[in-house]
Amino acid sequence: MRRKEYKVSVIVPVFNEEGCVKPLTERVLHVIKNYSDYEILFIDDGSGDSTLNMLKELHSDDKKINYLSFSRNFGHQNALRAGTKYANGDCIVSLDGDLQHPPEIIPELIKKWEEGYDIVYTIRKDINRLPFVKRITSRLFYRIMNSISDIDFKFGEADFRLLDRKVADEVNNLGEDAVFLRGMIKWLGFKQTGVEYTPDKRIWGSTQYSGKKMFSLAMSGITGFSTKPLRISTMIGIIIALLSLVYGVYALYVKLFTDNAIEGWTSVFFMVSLIGGIQLIMIGILGEYLGKTFMETKKRPHFIISENSLAK
Repeated sequence: MRRKEYKVSVIVPVFNEEGCVKPLTERVLHVIKNYSDYEILFIDDGSGDSTLNMLKELHSDDKKINYLSFSRNFGHQNALRAGTKYANGDCIVSLDGDLQHPPEIIPELIKKWEEGYDIVYTIRKDINRLPFVKRITSRLFYRIMNSISDIDFKFGEADFRLLDRKVADEVNNLGEDAVFLRGMIKWLGFKQTGVEYTPDKRIWGSTQYSGKKMFSLAMSGITGFSTKPLRISTMIGIIIALLSLVYGVYALYVKLFTDNAIEGWTSVFFMVSLIGGIQLIMIGILGEYLGKTFMETKKRPHFIISENSLAK
């Protein structure tokens, strides 16, 4: 069991969420103000609306509400990474700024942490209400991740979670450039448990997480925790080479020993196109790994903070 007096940090990445910031703050404060100590840390991921001004107003009214503001948009995962680095609570709860992660679940996460769990993640319950394409692609992604890596991902697992201080310190020590926090935190181990939740509807605006960003996150996850895609590419290449050899022997037999040889077989065009397409896919997989290696060698910072309230 944890000690009864501790500090709770709530970190919230926001990007153009001017209509959600104040309602979210009110709901978070309502559930954490009863703890002995707490803070709310917003990470403004380069918003172009009045989000940052609202955060400054909230900080002016309550010094327990702080903010970091990025010099540009560095992405949701890097915003979570920044919050984890600068929050100083004994436990750190992360949730999205669009109010789809209900703050009212926070006491349940903290209760599990008090019982001795180091990581308390959440699992979305209404996954079948997602759009068909998103539901199918999500299931496919988690199946791929579970099959190619040694990490057990739960379908519907979200970035709405609680981390113990020691886990957060270990996350901060992980320096890779491409970030997939769900995978990184699972990889760390520690004592973990899950809590189910039903997401609320977005109260304002539209999602800032485009299909392109989701695809990029999926590729970071797939290539960041296993080299099996490279091995699969090698196996496919060997199989195609063997099949091509068999086909070549057959074609030579038809040419030399039968009268059925036809110039310009359609099947030849089909085979060339098929093999060429597979080669391009394998080159693309190799390129993903080379690109990640290239970006890692640059050693650029994961984010740049243009202003914040922590030093004031």
